[in-house]
Amino acid sequence: MKEFSISTKELKYIGRWVPWSIVIGIGAGLGAIAFYLLLQAASAFFQGYVSGYYPVLPAGEPSIFSVPATSFRLWVLALIPAVGGLIAGLIIYSFAPEAEGHGTDAVIDAFHKKSGEIRRRVPIVKTIASAITIGSGGSAGREGPIAQIGGGFGSFIASRLKMSDRERRVMMLCGAAAGIGAIFKAPLGGALFGIEVLYKKDFEMESMVPAIVSSVMAYAVFCSFPNIGWGPIFTMPYDYTFNHPYELIFYAILGVACAAAAIFYIKVFYGTRGLFRRLNIPNHLKPAIGGAILGLLVLLVGYIEPEALDGILGMGYGCIQLAINVKCGLFILLVVAIAKIFATSFTIGSGGSGGVFGPSLVIGAMLGGLFGWLSLYLSQLFFPGAEIITEATLSAFVLVGMAAFIAGAAKVPIAAILMISEMAGSYSLLVPLMLTSVVAYTLSGGWTIYENQEKTRKESPAHSREFIVDILEGIKVKDAYMKDVLTIPADKTVKEGLYFAEEMGHMTYPVVDKDGKMVGITTIMALEKQREEGADYRKIGLICVKEQDVIVAYPDEFLEDVLHKMDTYNVGRLPVMKKEREEEKGPEELVGIISRSDIIREHCRRWSRVKGESS
Repeated sequence: MKEFSISTKELKYIGRWVPWSIVIGIGAGLGAIAFYLLLQAASAFFQGYVSGYYPVLPAGEPSIFSVPATSFRLWVLALIPAVGGLIAGLIIYSFAPEAEGHGTDAVIDAFHKKSGEIRRRVPIVKTIASAITIGSGGSAGREGPIAQIGGGFGSFIASRLKMSDRERRVMMLCGAAAGIGAIFKAPLGGALFGIEVLYKKDFEMESMVPAIVSSVMAYAVFCSFPNIGWGPIFTMPYDYTFNHPYELIFYAILGVACAAAAIFYIKVFYGTRGLFRRLNIPNHLKPAIGGAILGLLVLLVGYIEPEALDGILGMGYGCIQLAINVKCGLFILLVVAIAKIFATSFTIGSGGSGGVFGPSLVIGAMLGGLFGWLSLYLSQLFFPGAEIITEATLSAFVLVGMAAFIAGAAKVPIAAILMISEMAGSYSLLVPLMLTSVVAYTLSGGWTIYENQEKTRKESPAHSREFIVDILEGIKVKDAYMKDVLTIPADKTVKEGLYFAEEMGHMTYPVVDKDGKMVGITTIMALEKQREEGADYRKIGLICVKEQDVIVAYPDEFLEDVLHKMDTYNVGRLPVMKKEREEEKGPEELVGIISRSDIIREHCRRWSRVKGESS
């Protein structure tokens, strides 16, 4: 019977969430297509038609739009990031200021602090502004925009259906995960990224099944579009097989290097953003200034090493493909690794629109490529004739560096392992990916490129109520009640009782017999009413609420239950009796009284103790 009830619950869960996950996945997939096409068009116009620059593309993403060939003009190429920044800045700060910066962090913030709400206009503004920013050469990725596009669609559906805050968060997360899974052609990695990126050391497991379903649907819709196809973004020219344990030494050291580089990247990024935020100029113009500084970097690199521009401008995925094909020189790898950090900081830190995940892929790939060549030299030095590092291994280092850098910078080690495997179309790298990612993730500590990440679910405002400790649980009345009770003898008159009550200042008083046993309870209001009726000399024992009708508490009763009694009967104080009544023996002995203030005082005392122990 128990198994049947559990399966029924699961069926209800599936029946509720799978249909909506499919709808959100289809919507996110269509959004990914629209953004992808707009991005391709913007790149073809700004970089190809205007400046005559045609960057190398990854094997799995051929150009969709063809433009008339024009001669390459470096000065124009250096100028267009500022133009794109100006257009994007005007759009963002005129219509949706929250669309500035990297969109994934905005989705994380919406989950934790805004009940999963994303304004309807944000996805549209983010799509246009990001396409212009990246298309005009701005160094940014597309995971941020697509996360807001997909997340915004999920949030919109939840709001239209008047779903709860919890359900809206799940649907927003489904949309974000679906968009990422589609545009990177990594459905499993995208789903895991969606539930892992919210925290530094936790997962949003409640959303895993809906996120996977949405991601699969979005991937299917996106890849079904003509000229996009089903192939992975990157292709590996060599069949890599992990078969030499000594390789792990070099992979582990690469993890250490990626952790250090990730921390440097984060410091530079937020340091640059802080400088731009302190600038006393309109926000609309700041992305243009960031683009102008990027333009100066383009001029410098263009004169020294023009081929490095493939990795610095836009997303830079073509440069990753060259590195995988072992066709990038050491100097290009070094220049791109350093310049990409600053180019991204100028683009996004100034208020431009785009993601920081894509640039992280490029930086990690360049570091991996560099370290691959270093490992080749060291292996020949220390293990002559062993052939530990081959050309296939050099290619593998590029991909492993991508995952390690992302794991360290974004705190998503599991998603990084899966996404890189899917983006490369091979799971043969799992062993080095696992080791290097875990090393980078661990050594990078609490540093993260996503400042709105929470450490765990416990710290998230979205789950705060789930982790509140009930301080009253387990505390009994005997731990909190007052033993010194002010009572009124049953043989006192109404007049005497009123005089005593007014002098003591309390509202309620137990009435006791000569043996100290409670026979009832009375209040100032009840005594006042008796006086108005002319019963000044009537005995209080005759007119009080009788003991058997009084709501009482007992020393071994829990405070939670007592508080429930007070709420139920709308009373502020309860007499505390020595033990429960036995009808044949009459009233029991009164030992004290407990009030709401006594409960509050004990609650505060226990809470102070808990805080002291936790600190």
